[in-house]
Amino acid sequence: MNDDGNITAYDPKTVTLPSFSNAVPAFTNGSDTPRAFLERCIETIETREPEVSAFVTLNLDGARQAADASTARYRDGRPLSELDGLPVAIKDVFETEDMPMQVGSPIFEGWSSGWDAACVYALRKAGAAIVGKTVTTEFAFARPGPARNPWDTARTPGGSSSGSGAAVGAGMVPAATGSQARASILRPAAYCGALTLKASYGAINTLGGFPSSPSMCHVGFIAGTLADMWIASHCVSRIAGGDPGHPSLAGPPTLPRPAKPARLIRLDTAGWASTTDETRAEFEDYLGTLADAGIDIVRRGDDPRIESYEQDLVTLRDVMTVMLTYEARWPLEMYADRHWDLLSERVQERVVAGRELTPEDYAKALEWCVGFRARHEAFADKADGFITLNQIDPAPIGMPVGDVVYGEPSSLLGCPALNLPLLSVAGMPLGVQLMGFFRQDHRIVAKAHWLVHAVRGIDTAD
Repeated sequence: MNDDGNITAYDPKTVTLPSFSNAVPAFTNGSDTPRAFLERCIETIETREPEVSAFVTLNLDGARQAADASTARYRDGRPLSELDGLPVAIKDVFETEDMPMQVGSPIFEGWSSGWDAACVYALRKAGAAIVGKTVTTEFAFARPGPARNPWDTARTPGGSSSGSGAAVGAGMVPAATGSQARASILRPAAYCGALTLKASYGAINTLGGFPSSPSMCHVGFIAGTLADMWIASHCVSRIAGGDPGHPSLAGPPTLPRPAKPARLIRLDTAGWASTTDETRAEFEDYLGTLADAGIDIVRRGDDPRIESYEQDLVTLRDVMTVMLTYEARWPLEMYADRHWDLLSERVQERVVAGRELTPEDYAKALEWCVGFRARHEAFADKADGFITLNQIDPAPIGMPVGDVVYGEPSSLLGCPALNLPLLSVAGMPLGVQLMGFFRQDHRIVAKAHWLVHAVRGIDTAD
């Protein structure tokens, strides 16, 4: 998108998306206000939403009221938090007291609990201006919604955080919430040219929404800059806490300073076999750039432990299918009992598959996960993290949500993973994935900061 708001071919070196953190100093000195910042977002929504269809519900009056209150606080020198005044969109799998939660299903049309999910409540407490609810797929995994890719509206934005990726990629809001149990934060960010952190499992409170695969469900923020991504994640994690039994994100409240990786393990995963030749070539060229910059890139042929780990990543796909299907038996069985005819064919298939699984099948999958996570963490003293792709090709034409394969490992591991929109293929965004170690989110974000800021220079928000 150029300065006039017109769609152009995606170029990671020149694309800039709205940055809330860059605007905060102007709020403080009075040369700008949260209300004026919000109005610029609303202007973009009015321009792009008719074609992108990122939102299922808008609450612009409520957002304006919140922005006015934030403006008054900055004028008085007493902002509530680093997020005070942030225009933010909420994926429609989280409860909001003032809007329905419909999870992409006719079963929940118009339904509202009248309460906020933990992450939404934390955003309100921080002073954010909640703009609306974004489109998701049916129950966050099945039938796609109407959202489209902002870089080519003939293509999918990915799922299941479809509208959140589209809204940020279109520049409508600087940040939006997402949730992931397979690839539902990483993939939309990758397709739409946005940044994201899928934080460590449990680091951001998931309570107050649709219960998607509880042992793997993560909350994350899709954002236009690394600074907005990290500040939103950290602030909400500190206010809402983590999930029960899990601590909040460690690290500073502001974006960790750039830290050059010394060594990264390059992963094929099970996705490489399906990845297009053009995407492979672009990624390999990028890895060459990193090697030229002095970063040691270690591959599966360099270490038998990495080769064994790569084989684990193939097995992981079957294990994850068992986990997702078994954990979805409630509430999908209950929905099937009451409204079978309102479920899509894919949801019906998952209900039937869940009936065939036994507690022993699930126990075996859980046992495998314990061993796999230990094997992953064993690399912590061997490398700074892992680098791979987030997609097998650019966003496909049509509305299928795309292949989940590159997003699966970090979901099952529970480790932090980022999408860095550093590349492009066929004029569309191509995402690089950086994956770290459990509860070491701030450290892998510092490495991501170096890659984005020092190598490509597309994010100047330090």
